Amino acid sequence: MRGSGVCGDGGGRRETVAFLAAVVLCGLLLLTGGADAQGIQPVTSYKTLRGDAPIVIAKGGFSGVFPGSSQDAYAFASLASAPDTSWWCDVQLTKDGFGICLGNIDMRNSTTIAGIYPSRKSTYVVDGASKTGWFSVDFNMSELLNVSLTQSIWSRSDKFDYYQYPILSITDLPLVVKHPSIWLNIQHDIFYRQHGLNMRSYVLSLLKRVSVNYISSPELGFLQSISQRVSSKTKLVYSFPEKITSDPSTNQTYSSMLSNLTFIKTVASGIIVPKSYIWPVSNDNYLQPPKSIVQDAHKAGLEIYASDFANDRIIPYNYSYDPLQEYLSFVSNGDFAVDGVLTEFPITASEAIGCFTNLNASKADHGKPLIISHNGASGDYPDCTDLAYQNAIKDGADIIDCTLQVTSDGVLICMSFINLLDTTNVQMTSFSTLASVIPAIQPTTGVFTFNLTWDNISNSALTPKMSSPWSNYYLVRNPRYTNKGKFLKFTDFLEYGKDKDLSGIMVIIENAAFMAKSLGFDIIESVTTALSDAGYSNQTAKEVMIQSKESAVLVKFKQQKTQYKLVYTLPQGIGDASNSSLADVKEFADAVVVDKRSVFAQSLHFIIKQTNLLKHLQSAGLAVYAQVFSNEFVSQPWDFFSDATVEINSYVQTLKVDGLITDFPKTVRRYKRNSCTGLGDNTPVYMQTVNVGDLAKLIKSQGVPGAQPPAVAPMPVLNASSVEQPAFPPVSPKGSPTGASPPPGSSPSAAYAAAASTCSLLLAVCAALLI
Repeated sequence: MRGSGVCGDGGGRRETVAFLAAVVLCGLLLLTGGADAQGIQPVTSYKTLRGDAPIVIAKGGFSGVFPGSSQDAYAFASLASAPDTSWWCDVQLTKDGFGICLGNIDMRNSTTIAGIYPSRKSTYVVDGASKTGWFSVDFNMSELLNVSLTQSIWSRSDKFDYYQYPILSITDLPLVVKHPSIWLNIQHDIFYRQHGLNMRSYVLSLLKRVSVNYISSPELGFLQSISQRVSSKTKLVYSFPEKITSDPSTNQTYSSMLSNLTFIKTVASGIIVPKSYIWPVSNDNYLQPPKSIVQDAHKAGLEIYASDFANDRIIPYNYSYDPLQEYLSFVSNGDFAVDGVLTEFPITASEAIGCFTNLNASKADHGKPLIISHNGASGDYPDCTDLAYQNAIKDGADIIDCTLQVTSDGVLICMSFINLLDTTNVQMTSFSTLASVIPAIQPTTGVFTFNLTWDNISNSALTPKMSSPWSNYYLVRNPRYTNKGKFLKFTDFLEYGKDKDLSGIMVIIENAAFMAKSLGFDIIESVTTALSDAGYSNQTAKEVMIQSKESAVLVKFKQQKTQYKLVYTLPQGIGDASNSSLADVKEFADAVVVDKRSVFAQSLHFIIKQTNLLKHLQSAGLAVYAQVFSNEFVSQPWDFFSDATVEINSYVQTLKVDGLITDFPKTVRRYKRNSCTGLGDNTPVYMQTVNVGDLAKLIKSQGVPGAQPPAVAPMPVLNASSVEQPAFPPVSPKGSPTGASPPPGSSPSAAYAAAASTCSLLLAVCAALLI
């Protein structure tokens, strides 16, 4: 698209932007219905200045996916957001006085300028500090025709950089979006005046040709200079930066300006502040009590907007990596509401305001899809602890789960892994000397539950350890609770679930054949007895599900004519199932658990297509539970916009799964309570399901070399031979586990020493990074 033209400011580039094919772009979300005129759902009242719904401000358009301030970032935001969304443009001026939309005064990180003009780097004083880079004041608009926009956040996909989006002039915005609400942010008026450019004259001239709804600036002097020349339809907003201490136009500190809101009101109708001004954050990334700034601004007659929202950032741990929950703390917390939010992901802000404010938190319904916990509320608390189960129930789980392990004294316990190295601090205790390799379980060293008694596990220095499945991305969960909570015996779990507001329990059986042959432990008989003793065998109020990836386990339960629901865990990575395998599964199971990665074929985190697996499972009459849903933004393909709610919506509305197995039950429960469910054709666009795979199709449609994600190999098909297993083995006399041996080349104590040394090294590295 390098040859595409844009309309210049009164004469530069007069060709209309050649956008992506309209059909492709419109299909990108979309978005199953035609409710493009539907906006924020009415709420009785918001605690904004005037009681209106907060507005969504799209920073550079949908810059969380496309390069910021590009034509498709703005166009896509118009498809995916509330219709009254404002389009934010950071205004920069070129050497010949053209106004362009560009997120940073230094063009290096958001354009290809450094590669096009490598020798034209400059050093200027910006905001009181020396800054080296490429600045628009050094280039005429004609020179920028060769420069294209790029994604400025390196952790995001660079595939849309290949589109060579042209830099947009401000007069292009009405051509990109019909009837846009335009928000101009003037960040550096003084800087441009120092370089012989008059931002005031430019803006006043622009207002004669373009309807502008908002103008913001951190320089109050600039706002004062235009305040008598703008119409009442254009709101002036004073901006408070996060890192700059003083307003260069008044020589007053921003903190002093914040204490003089009545004076600001004489110039502006509102203020925009970083979100940390409202909800301060501690050094260990937890929320502190909110400040009174929202109420103070409203008392002074000022609207207040919050900035710095993005789905793919590490937000305070209180939000459990859920960006929608963060928005709700600013717009629907019961005490105050900001008048708008500035975001790089406008779909999520639109969802929060339009469908999730003032939700009814009454007793949970237990209809489909079922909310099934994954090791309890393991996104916030250590797996399978009392805290994880208590909060899973509190957060609205329909089903709580217990993965069964056995101790050396034959006690069944709930533990997510048989290897205590994965779930506890065992490597830091004297039990580390029990480390061994048991090939029947895993090829690496472990300290296993059956190496310790229940007293060892429950009454010793052994503590739980928070699981962090995305720690490779430096995303850790709720650090203040890393080692909190108590482990539960299976009998305690059963009692715990009986009198709670649950529809049932899920009992997960692993390594059953190993337990029978090597430990002399019959887990099937033990589970059957425990369920009967706890009263589950003669009641119907609570459903009992037995889940296993070992078909022989479920076959044996089936042979016992159990009334419990039998759930088969399908192998990971399959893309379909043969008719014969489905017939075999139907012989012993009522439902299946499917890994999310089997539902969609992916390449470089883009969905390429939906597999046939789900369709064939549902056609066979099997209930389908999908796993594992997480809030962390790296857990979702790009197609879901780093938003767990968008992903959940697709699995519920389009895929029609029967249940969602999740680390964060509260996220799914809140989704089930949203006020936009059941609106049919009136469902707003931001709550309609995405057309998965269209991002990859959009990239492919341009045929740009290097842009397309690599082709994916066909995914395996589940065959009958993969389902069939030998009959459940007889239980051996109790004795030492067979196949146990020290790890090759080292003793158990040496393995512990190596693990401790590695842990110490990691701690040292982390400490160094924090200095």
